[in-house]
Amino acid sequence: MHKLLSVALISAAVLTACDQEQAPSSNNVKPSLTTEQGSPTKATTPSTAEIAAESKKANDFYERIFEESVARSPEFLTYLGRKERLGEWNDLSDENMLREHEITKQNLVDLGNIDRAKLDPATALSYDLLKQSLENQIEDFQWRYYNYPVNQMFGRHSGVVSLLINQHRIGSVTDAEAYVSRLNGVSALFDQLIAGIEARTAANIVPPKFVFPHVIRDSQNIIKGAPFTEGEPSTLLADFTGKLNKLADKEDSELSTDKKAELLSAATDALNNSVKPAYEKLIAHLTELETKATTDDGVWKWKNGNAFFNNALKRTTTTDLTADEIHEIGLSEVKRIHNEMRVIKSKVGFEGDLTAFMQYMRDDDQFYYSNDSQGKAKYLKEATELIDTMKSRLDELFITKPKADLKVKAVEAFREQSAGKAFYQQPSEDGSRPGLYYANLYDMKAMPTYQMEALAYHEGVPGHHMQLAIQQELKSIPKFRKFGRYTAYTEGWGLYSEFLPKEVGMYSDPYSDFGRLAMELWRACRLVVDTGIHAKKWTREEGIKYYTDNTPNAVSDAVKMVERHVVMPSQATAYKIGMLKILELREKARAELGDAFDIRGFHDEVLKYGALPLNVVEAKVDAWVASKK
Repeated sequence: MHKLLSVALISAAVLTACDQEQAPSSNNVKPSLTTEQGSPTKATTPSTAEIAAESKKANDFYERIFEESVARSPEFLTYLGRKERLGEWNDLSDENMLREHEITKQNLVDLGNIDRAKLDPATALSYDLLKQSLENQIEDFQWRYYNYPVNQMFGRHSGVVSLLINQHRIGSVTDAEAYVSRLNGVSALFDQLIAGIEARTAANIVPPKFVFPHVIRDSQNIIKGAPFTEGEPSTLLADFTGKLNKLADKEDSELSTDKKAELLSAATDALNNSVKPAYEKLIAHLTELETKATTDDGVWKWKNGNAFFNNALKRTTTTDLTADEIHEIGLSEVKRIHNEMRVIKSKVGFEGDLTAFMQYMRDDDQFYYSNDSQGKAKYLKEATELIDTMKSRLDELFITKPKADLKVKAVEAFREQSAGKAFYQQPSEDGSRPGLYYANLYDMKAMPTYQMEALAYHEGVPGHHMQLAIQQELKSIPKFRKFGRYTAYTEGWGLYSEFLPKEVGMYSDPYSDFGRLAMELWRACRLVVDTGIHAKKWTREEGIKYYTDNTPNAVSDAVKMVERHVVMPSQATAYKIGMLKILELREKARAELGDAFDIRGFHDEVLKYGALPLNVVEAKVDAWVASKK
């Protein structure tokens, strides 16, 4: 699962994977032929010089609005690895949302001054993607409060800490001073956060009751330890101190002993006078709001909630599939995968029905490492070895491979109790910060060894790292596409990447192959439960029961997944819908090309444009097939 960003003009990047906040991604893109005023025109053949000039004008425009958008987002600048505005946070105010909305509308007007008929094909594709994205952002402004800005999956309460730890690098005294500046800015940031929560409360958009204990606990964890309480350093103080120590240890370091002491003192003051009161104020507000919360979980409870959910499905899947259609696809896929699991059950000689086999896989200790530091270290080591082995096989499947490195890391202690099972964080813009595959090892009973292989392929290679690092390294696309996302494309590729290694001999252990099927089954169940909760008024308990009745996963997995559905409506439908489309296109291409079909060429065609809506992926693959005939 990748922590996702908006497909265009990412003005407030909040990380991803899969289990993090997402801005809506663009829906189906339909190329259009327009004049500079946007009205239909007769098809003419522009000269080579006209095409070059208009394409340059368009690409300059794409670059300008991306850079202007990034410049307005201190957090995304940091995410990219840039040092501008390093001591600041994003503006969360309603006034700023309105300003961004007006900027988006003006960008769409300005885009209309470009003559699409005079663009080269690559630039025209970017035009279509940007136009659709801007139109969708404008249309979706009406839904800007239809979310929970703090919840167990993502939010400012955990996001500020994650950004400081994982993205705010300290390579100089100036960087350290910016870190302290950000600590001092948390109080004002949280005032804006609380104002946003109050605006949603006024619209009766209040998280369900189960959300509050998670968020309050995680917020309390941030202000435990020195300097807030007795004991070991708090998460933030430990991070800042460790980064200062590394800076001081550098050869010819600019950090003197006196300056280091001064910075630590300033950070301690900021933690006590800004961070602590900010979290205490948020905790108090959430504790009071909890008294107004209900156990209704679906977005159907909101005003125009059904319209919002239908729109969310369109954005997430980049299709026109309805909630009922997605629900039925899920039921059909669950049945198919159950039958494939029965084959493996027979292969390993298990006596009993599939339910009993799933119970065995769920409960038998042989499939789990110990829930201690030794067991967790063993899991990380073996996950790394799986990825390294897969790297050695990439030439059989791919032409283009990423340059950026990939590391495996456990989810940090302050958020592991609430965070998802696994997720990926892409490299910095220049590749100096590697991609990270995060494994959540809080409860080792939720991380069976038979799923380790499929998880590593999904988050690492050939999954998200393969896909997103390559996209980021592409030279031929504008930056708004390098850092853009379409959830069905991104997560569809991740799920496809769990299946792909089987075709080159991986999953030799039948239990690991069962784990692969178990993870695909999990994504099929998501289609059923997500639509069940938000369109069919299922309760949280009904959703949990569907998972535990139909999968071998731990009950804790089912609880977390259903709670994720509740706070991220539609997001989890992207995986299976995207995977099914990629497999459909691959088999269609194989059937048409026969012996001329090249799996490496197919994968290159899917990946070389970066993220696309599924219908555009289909058009590109069809064109590739035609060119090979």
